[in-house]
Formats: sequence, structure tokens, C-alpha cells
Amino acid sequence: MNKKNNNVILDILKITRAVITDSHIVYTSGKHGSIYINKDAVYLHTKAASKIGKLFAEKFKNRKIDVVVAPAVGGTILSQWTAYHLSLLNKREVLSAYTEKDKGTLASASDSEQIFRRGYDKIVKNKRVLVVEDLTTTGVSVKKVVEAVKKAVGKVIAVCVMVNRDPKNVTSKIIGAPFSALGILRAEAFEEDKCPLCRQGIPINTAVGHGAKYLMDKKAAKQ
Repeated sequence: MNKKNNNVILDILKITRAVITDSHIVYTSGKHGSIYINKDAVYLHTKAASKIGKLFAEKFKNRKIDVVVAPAVGGTILSQWTAYHLSLLNKREVLSAYTEKDKGTLASASDSEQIFRRGYDKIVKNKRVLVVEDLTTTGVSVKKVVEAVKKAVGKVIAVCVMVNRDPKNVTSKIIGAPFSALGILRAEAFEEDKCPLCRQGIPINTAVGHGAKYLMDKKAAKQ
């Protein structure tokens, strides 16, 4: 991780008010924690999103990338901007594609696979692919994107995320491809049965993350 890039990413998150602290969040992975990066707040600002895409592009401008792939929904924006800036830097078109959950957008990362639809598997076949993602907590989602690219016979050159929240455990070995992050913002994540926030009775945040679905599922299970 480049220290300068880390500072730039954290500044962007602060300026766009994307960092939420001291809350009770349910992450995409299903784990709970107190820190949340509201990436949707960043994506409202096209200048900020473009700047992040440019950071990705500058990092991999010499890797001969043909296609940038990311998981929908938010990652699609990063994929577009990264491919755009790579195209400018290398003076040749770099394509942007994305994977989707096979069980819908509300499914947790552990309950669903990342798959190519819309014929995008044919786009990545035999191509040099850069996989980008906004955040990693457990790395499950982006790992499944890597698997989807490999299944489509694409060559994963590298995987890079905007922010890695668990640099100790989310590594190249876990992801299954060369992995790095533009920035790091450490945030502990707990299984539900080990969550100190649950034990303290702190209400779950239903405005961001998967809190609303989590509570809905809990209610349905009791009926």
C-alpha cells in the first residue's frame, strides 16, 4: 500500500462523509462491527469517484490490462472510472465489465456466487483482467469475482480494493490472486454470536449495510 494513496483515499472518505463510527453495523459478509464506510456517499460525487478510478489506473497502467471487472452494484462505478483512466493513460480502449450475485442484491456474500450475465463472460475470455472493489472485510465477495473471471477463462493480473478493513486476514492467499489496497481502515468484524454490540443491546443500524435485511430475516425466523 502506498502511504500517499492511503491518505488520499481517507481524505476522500472524510470529505464525502462516508465514514460512520460508533454504530452497530451488519456487513455484507453477515458479520457485525462498529465502523462502516458508506461507499454510496462517495459515489454521489463523480469527481471523487473519478479520482479513485484514476488512483487504480495509475497503479496498474503498466500491466497491460484489457478489462476491468468489479462486483455490482457499487463496484461497477469504480470499474467504469478505472477503465476510463486506463484508456487515457495507455491510449487504447480498456473495457469495463461487472459480475452480479446469482441470488439477488440482498443476498449476503456467503449465500451467493458472483456470476457474469449479459455475455460479459465472453468479453473477459483470454483477456488480462484487473479486478477492483470498493471495500473488503472478509474478502469473500471479491474472491468470488476472481473465481468468476477464472471460470470465464480470463487471466486475473491483479486485484485491488479502495479500502481493506482487515489487512491481517484479507491477503493474496485468501483472495486467490495478487492483492493490494489503495488504503487501509481497520475495523473489527464479529460473528453474530460473538458480537459485543449485540451483548450490549446496541440497536442495529438499518440505514446502511445489511441491518434492515438482518432484522427482517430474524423476525421471519421467529414466525
